[in-house]
Amino acid sequence: MTINYQQLKARPFAPVHQDYSQRDTMLYALSLGVGNDPLDTRNLPLVYEGMAQPLQALPTMSSVLGYPGFWAKEADTGIDWVKLVHGEQRTTIHQPLPVGAKVVGKTKVTRVIDKGAGKGAIVVSERSLEGEDGTLYATLEQVTFCRGDGGYSEALGGQPSDASLPALAPTPDTAPRWTYTHTIRPEAALLYRLMGDYNPLHADPQVAQAAGFDKPILHGLATYGMVCHALVMTACNGDASLLRSMHARFSSPVFPGETLRTEVWQEGDALQFRALVVERGIVVLSHGNASLAAAQP
Repeated sequence: MTINYQQLKARPFAPVHQDYSQRDTMLYALSLGVGNDPLDTRNLPLVYEGMAQPLQALPTMSSVLGYPGFWAKEADTGIDWVKLVHGEQRTTIHQPLPVGAKVVGKTKVTRVIDKGAGKGAIVVSERSLEGEDGTLYATLEQVTFCRGDGGYSEALGGQPSDASLPALAPTPDTAPRWTYTHTIRPEAALLYRLMGDYNPLHADPQVAQAAGFDKPILHGLATYGMVCHALVMTACNGDASLLRSMHARFSSPVFPGETLRTEVWQEGDALQFRALVVERGIVVLSHGNASLAAAQP
């Protein structure tokens, strides 16, 4: 099969209704390793309801709410799903997420971009996350790099190709204002898969080895969530409601058991960031751009 541009752009997605509780909010944060240090009370408002400061949801929890599933695997998409990779994730927070609510996710394909034969294609899907009363909490854009689908525009008698998303700015060459370190627990991928992504690549060593990895890898969105936690604990001084957007590129896989270091730069209410695996000295999340509700001192 090949991508049918018109069919993919018009693909219908049923709204995904989800009811989550403060228990789910705490489990999401715990799956990212929040609270690994039992004496670090700054993390408790993300995982414990008994603090004077009310429980808060990490903004990236929106990525696991109203999720339509691995729809790119369906035959009607024409996508060679075996060769696709998650390229970028862009999240805009319109209202801080409640710690428990009934929400609905509404997904659509917004862009299909042909990079050329042998160079792959890009599919961008957008999901709005709304409350039952219509409150818009978040808009999420997932950029998927379809490595096996380049040249689709020349098929079926010729097809369109959309303009690319605006490029994310790279991080500066100067020293970061903050750094934050996560020690990733060995079972981190097994915990995070309970958020709804049951791809065996993150659990089964045989599947991981067949894909070219020595062992199961961590979900990209788990790394993304850990970096969000780092931004909240540094630039937001622990207040998750201050983070209003977070966009980044996935540049290399992460393995459970490794150490993740997030580096953060700030200029007014704009942040730039990247994340590295300390043991391998490799950047795994790059071109990070975020914004705050107001400039922080």
